[in-house]
This record gives sequence, C-alpha cells and structure tokens, in this order.
Amino acid sequence: MNNINKIEDMITLQQQLNDATNGKNWEAGMTKNDKAINWKRCIYMECAEMVDSFAWKHWKSIAAPADWANHKIEVVDVWHFVISLALQEYKQKNLGSIDALVKKISMFNTYNEICTDEANYAEESMVITQVEQLMLDVLKPQLNLDILLDNFFILVTISGLNLQSLYELYVGKNILNQFRQNNGYKEGNYIKVWNGDEDNVVMTKLWQDNSALTPELLYTKLDEVYKTL
Repeated sequence: MNNINKIEDMITLQQQLNDATNGKNWEAGMTKNDKAINWKRCIYMECAEMVDSFAWKHWKSIAAPADWANHKIEVVDVWHFVISLALQEYKQKNLGSIDALVKKISMFNTYNEICTDEANYAEESMVITQVEQLMLDVLKPQLNLDILLDNFFILVTISGLNLQSLYELYVGKNILNQFRQNNGYKEGNYIKVWNGDEDNVVMTKLWQDNSALTPELLYTKLDEVYKTL
C-alpha cells in the first residue's frame, strides 16, 4: 500500500465510523440523537490529556519519565478528531470529496516529512509547545484547516511517529472505537479496563504481537478478550 492510500484509508474509515456512530449528515453539526457536535472542543480537550503524558507539574512527580506510548495513542486520538473536523469543513463549504481532501493533504511539505522510515523524538518541552499550538489553532474564532493540518503533521514528526506507525495505531484505535460503540460505550455499559490494562493498551499489544492482523481479525481478537472479563 502506498503512502497516499494510507491517508485515504484513514479518512474513509473515519467517515464510516462517524456515519455509524453519529448518523448520516453528521457534518451538519448534530448527531442522530440531536446532540451537538464540536470537533474543535474534542481536539483541545484531547490535547490537554496529551500534555499529561509528560511530568509538567512542578509540584508533583517532577522526575517521572515521559509516557511516550500513551502520548502516541493520544496523538492518534487527536488525529481522529482532526480528520472529522476536516471532513465537516469540506462538506459544509463544498470543498470536494474525500479524494479532494486526500489530494490537499498530499501537497503539504509536513505530510511528506512523515513519509519516512525514521521516527524521532523531540525534547518534551518542544512537544508540549506543539500540542498547545494545536489547541490555539482550534480555539481561534476562525479555523484555518491548512494550518491545523500542518501543525498536526509537525506534532507527528516530533512524537516518535511516522506515517506507517500513525496508520497502524489509527487503524487499531478505529477498530477499538467501533468495538466500544458495539458494546455499550455510548450507553455507559462498556468496560474500559481489561484485567488491569486499559483497552487501548490491550489493542496495542494485540497489534504488536501480530502486525499481520487484518482490521477484521483485530476486532475478533478484541471480542475474544472482552468475553473473558
């Protein structure tokens, strides 16, 4: 699979997940249950959680190491919301189809910089600053989607991720989100901690133990573990 197909796959999966979870025409800003959708708020709240992957508190656990594994999962969570916001913008402003969004993304220099085998980590302070930049991007009254996408890809570059690892984690989390929705997440009946580990951790371990898993088989594996709880 070439790089641009990975972007197309992720955007298509997000469209499908949003359609299934929120109902058709969610891009208008409301779910099928008449609940307002605010992707900007989703992004800045998730970014706030991301900062907690680092020992930023000067009064507590000041020597604790950065939790890079959790940080990467949070980056992927933000990516879900960035894609959703982009899809909404393209629909509301008649900017074109998924193909048009994919083509636009392929033109970013910062996107091309993540199409590498390298995975680099920046200083923690630099990563936190970049996370806060994303928050600023979506807190401005007028959204500039190009700047948001550009800054997100910079965050990917400095977070020990590249396109391949972003893709693998995204697909895994997308399948987990589907699994959550099918097992009572929205109703509050879902069990999120599985035998001492959050479901995110379980999903990542399953993916790492067998990278050849298809999305369908990953879903089956999650179901097998969940039934043992």
